[in-house]
Amino acid sequence: MSGAAETNGATDPIGVLIVDDDADVRELIRDYLSDHGYQVFEADSGEALRRVLEQHVPQVVLLDVGLPGEDGLSLARYLREHHDLGIIMVSGAGATVDRIVGLEVGADDYVSKPFDPRELHARIKSVLRRYQRTRPPADAVAAAGATERVAFGPCQLDLTTLQLFAKDGSEIPITHMEFELLKVFAERPNRPLSRDQLLTLTQNREWDPYDRSVDIRIARLRRKVEDDSDKPRTIRTVRGVGYMFVPDNS
Repeated sequence: MSGAAETNGATDPIGVLIVDDDADVRELIRDYLSDHGYQVFEADSGEALRRVLEQHVPQVVLLDVGLPGEDGLSLARYLREHHDLGIIMVSGAGATVDRIVGLEVGADDYVSKPFDPRELHARIKSVLRRYQRTRPPADAVAAAGATERVAFGPCQLDLTTLQLFAKDGSEIPITHMEFELLKVFAERPNRPLSRDQLLTLTQNREWDPYDRSVDIRIARLRRKVEDDSDKPRTIRTVRGVGYMFVPDNS
């Protein structure tokens, strides 16, 4: 391989799933990314994408907007609801409406065909930086002694081990971005935070008015930390502003 291998912080290569019905496009991207150390998966339809996900969940999905049948925008919505991974929409049209709708369904970035593979690689690395998380080794946590926990409704967020625990002590699975949002809230209780602030603090990027990724993740978090996600008391909506974490003792 030419170029350094890209890894997820351990020894495993970073996985990228290319979803495009054009075999030539898939081959171009596959060859370039493989040469740079990525583990590349391919799919030519929504059905094929789901088959890949049953076996491998990549770190980034390159998703063509104009797929036949179930289009890329529908698949982006599905991915954002079920997985915490980077989504880069790829369009041949380059139409503004595609970019806007892509952001509305939670895509992280957007690139138009034709594109330089080097530009695509740079965008992949940028998206990956937003999703990287390294959990401290167990022995390091033990050496640190007591952990720091913050109550979110009936749950406890452990800021040392990057875990969320239910009232009975069982761990509630959370994604990297969900943890980052909870951490930002924990550090700023009773303070309204706009979507722009939340994106800047968690992903170091500005909010686009059509970007719904924060709202989608807040909805998922509420189902985990609220007694009643339809009537949230812990992560509240502040009309015209954004969201606010309200501790139980407030």
